[in-house]
Amino acid sequence: MKKLLLLLFVITVSVDGFSQFFRDKTGNKLQKGITKYEGYFTFYYDDTKDKIFLQINNLETDFLYVRSLSEGIGSNDIGLDRGQLGGGVVVHFKKAGNKLLLIQPNQNFRAITDNKEEKQSVKEAFAKSVLHGFVIKNEEKGVFLVDATDFLMRDAHGVSAKLTRSKQGNYSLDKNKSAFHLERTKAFPKNVEFDVLLTFRGAPKGYNIRSVTPDASLVTVHQHHSFVELPDNKYKPRKFDPRSGGYPMSYLDYATLVNQSIKKQFIYRHRLEKKNPNATVSEAKEPIIYYLDRGTPEPVRSALLEGGSWWNQAFEAIGYKNAFQMKMLPKGADPLDIRYNMVQWVHRSTRGWSYGASISDPRTGEIIKGHVSLGSLRIRQDFLIAQALQAPYVNNNTADDFALEMAVARIRQLSAHEIGHTLGFAHNFAASTNGRASVMDYPHPKFSLKDDGSIDFSDAYDTKIGAWDKVIVAYFYQDFLKNEEKELNSILENATAKGLKYLSDADARPQGSASVSAHLCDNGDNIYDELYNVLKIRRTAIVNFSTDNIKTDQPYSVLEDVFVPLYFFHRFQTEATVKIIGGLEYSYAVKGGKGTIVKRVSGTIERIALQAVLKTIAVDEIAIPKEKLALFPPRAMGYGRSRESFKSNLGVEFDAFGAVETASEMTLNLLLNPQRASRLIVHKSLNKRQLGLEELLDELIAKTLKKSHKDNYYQELQNVINSKVLEQLFYLASYKNQYKQVNAIVLSKLGDIKLILQNKKSIGVQKIYDNSMIKMIDDFEKNPMKFTKKGAPKIPDGSPIGTDYKY
Repeated sequence: MKKLLLLLFVITVSVDGFSQFFRDKTGNKLQKGITKYEGYFTFYYDDTKDKIFLQINNLETDFLYVRSLSEGIGSNDIGLDRGQLGGGVVVHFKKAGNKLLLIQPNQNFRAITDNKEEKQSVKEAFAKSVLHGFVIKNEEKGVFLVDATDFLMRDAHGVSAKLTRSKQGNYSLDKNKSAFHLERTKAFPKNVEFDVLLTFRGAPKGYNIRSVTPDASLVTVHQHHSFVELPDNKYKPRKFDPRSGGYPMSYLDYATLVNQSIKKQFIYRHRLEKKNPNATVSEAKEPIIYYLDRGTPEPVRSALLEGGSWWNQAFEAIGYKNAFQMKMLPKGADPLDIRYNMVQWVHRSTRGWSYGASISDPRTGEIIKGHVSLGSLRIRQDFLIAQALQAPYVNNNTADDFALEMAVARIRQLSAHEIGHTLGFAHNFAASTNGRASVMDYPHPKFSLKDDGSIDFSDAYDTKIGAWDKVIVAYFYQDFLKNEEKELNSILENATAKGLKYLSDADARPQGSASVSAHLCDNGDNIYDELYNVLKIRRTAIVNFSTDNIKTDQPYSVLEDVFVPLYFFHRFQTEATVKIIGGLEYSYAVKGGKGTIVKRVSGTIERIALQAVLKTIAVDEIAIPKEKLALFPPRAMGYGRSRESFKSNLGVEFDAFGAVETASEMTLNLLLNPQRASRLIVHKSLNKRQLGLEELLDELIAKTLKKSHKDNYYQELQNVINSKVLEQLFYLASYKNQYKQVNAIVLSKLGDIKLILQNKKSIGVQKIYDNSMIKMIDDFEKNPMKFTKKGAPKIPDGSPIGTDYKY
């Protein structure tokens, strides 16, 4: 009997782990304040000391460690959002004396071989990282107990560093005001989740941190830690192709033969397999399910569910039934639980970016969790655009359903776009010039004018997955029973043969980029024709702009804010059209493929585009009509200027000159970009029919400095534009990192401008101003290196926000 009791005791200890360590004197129950959590890692919480003790059963077994931000700060500018992922890394525990080290092995350098010594040589050649050292509190039969409190209660997400970088102040963690958050600290069979309330103490310096915290000297957030079981080895990585529309997961394999590339690249994707691999159409063994934040309100909730579900169209096209699904998050489930792909509705104090992130297996690229963060204020910007284009509040009506419908249509597309990132897909900024071929582009609302002169909103945003989206889903997720590499190449070659285009981020940026296909927030297969269309719509809406663009009893300051997106309505189509000048047509071509390698835009097309661009700095196009100025009084109490308002050099008065100065500088910065100017020199040398820099500057001078107007208001606005032209030419003439031919040509044209001004028969104030411009040129020619660009009033934030595109 004694032997049996002893055996039972041994079994209890081995199964119960360290419950004995935390039991009371009777040995029958846990000590007061101790709570046991059993899961992938068993851990204990000590309520009396606010400590967590971690039980570690298997040393040197890799798992995934993920850090994130469960409750954020709420400022787009600072960039610390609720639900923000911090990435996942492979780690394992290793015993070293009286400590367990948490080690992150180096996944960037490998040797894929059966030769153990060769593997070891690579492992020893490159650094690893020890993330933490845990002092062993107890050990029983190879099972260890450590105090994990210091590891978990630290600034793992880098909040203090982010606050410093964003110039909000110097902050440090105040552990006396920090604690574990047990409501979100949980254990599951394949993952454990730890949530910690952290308070940072510091001296606030920036407006942004003050604007979103009740006491800016004490900033409290929640950080989250996840320990996750890594996937099994049955996932098969799929090779990355630059034409495929995805992001590469890369590492160097030093076991590679010399005649092959040492750099290995694979795409990021979810695991997806058919229940019946031989069936033309089959359900998935495990469908890809995305869950929507329960805090999302209607009508946004329905729009996000519908837009996200568009992806199932593409999965059906490759033989899957219900492989992609959208559902509401179950009650009580945590959005940061690694088991749930999430679409999270994120609030900030200002309008900002949405983004799609993911946690993947660093060894293979398999996506384990997709996590979308959607900024809740984005929908209001589209509503504002519609409100500006069509005055809905005439005779005290509130007929603004059309604006809400357009804003909701944008949210549907945004849901599909951001989920696409978490499926592994990159931006395709060539889609907008390719028949709206992809939701992975940045769309701008598309409008047309009806016969009666009203604006047609019916086609503002697309309502489905595009042709390119079906190509990328096929490349990433289609099953192949044989010849996978050949079949993958066929998918991409067939897409090219059908005229589908793919270009991503760097090719779309307006400053310096040369692609004539990839643009941001543009529309139309013919870019310059669409610019004319956009300007026509803008002009129509400005003519019709009135008090009916806001509701009764709203202050006129709100009317000014509504006017902002209308006045700058042409900005993104202008960016796209400018890129045609000195532009290139190209693709991510590969040897043996059918894609366009590279060719220059014809001089004829460049000249047509130039005339469209010059229209955006024509006074009769960008002058705010005199009669509209009576709508914009000084700002009302409680409605001061913000980052999205017009700026003013007139103090409290609305600045019509400043608006024109800002709009013209926007165009001129793009048109007279140094890299663009240098390309014009090179292209002209290769083909005399190309548009040259001299010709461009002659056209610019003819449309600005040679122009005069009888109307004094228009003439003064012309002077504003001319000043910006001169300033941009000074900048280009003194710029160092370009071909000297550019400097020489611009200096020569400054001499021509001086002669034009000297020969003008101006009188009065205009004569004084022309003489001052002559003196400016003389002073610049004496010492170009002394020139400092002044800059116009800052352009208000665009769509969705700012100038550094990230979403």
